[in-house]
Amino acid sequence: MKRNGIALLALIVAASIILDQLIKIWVEASMPLYSKIDILPFLALLHAQNTGIAFSFLSGMDGMWLGVIAIVIVIFISILAVRTEPSQLYARIGFALIIGGAVGNLIDRFVRGYVVDYVYFHTPVWSFAIFNLADAFITVGAGLVVLEEFLSWRRAKKAGQMSE
Repeated sequence: MKRNGIALLALIVAASIILDQLIKIWVEASMPLYSKIDILPFLALLHAQNTGIAFSFLSGMDGMWLGVIAIVIVIFISILAVRTEPSQLYARIGFALIIGGAVGNLIDRFVRGYVVDYVYFHTPVWSFAIFNLADAFITVGAGLVVLEEFLSWRRAKKAGQMSE
């Protein structure tokens, strides 16, 4: 990967970490634990602490091991990001968002011992797991990587049809 490509990835990673951490600092400073601020009828800020990974999965596992798992995943995703072709812009941005989100949650885990969650989608009869911006970055990033793979598959399929 060329130097300017790495710079773009680094900028996206840094911006996502900084934005994630600033919001988490604001939530912890401004909202008592489990307090809720309604934004829309189906969306609220709800201060929660997550000792697991996404959607509280593995919340009973030791935080150190979760941190080790997350570090291994960040290293693996970083290798994939560096090996991604410059033409695969969606995948490159996706990998950067995944790395930024994972590092944002890793910072929480090592500094606080838990991850600060605060986005709460709900209705009177249904609610979604509480999550944070880092989780959203990871999810959107994964979606962009899948989109890139689909688009690459379509281009390859079209090129194969044209050569017949």
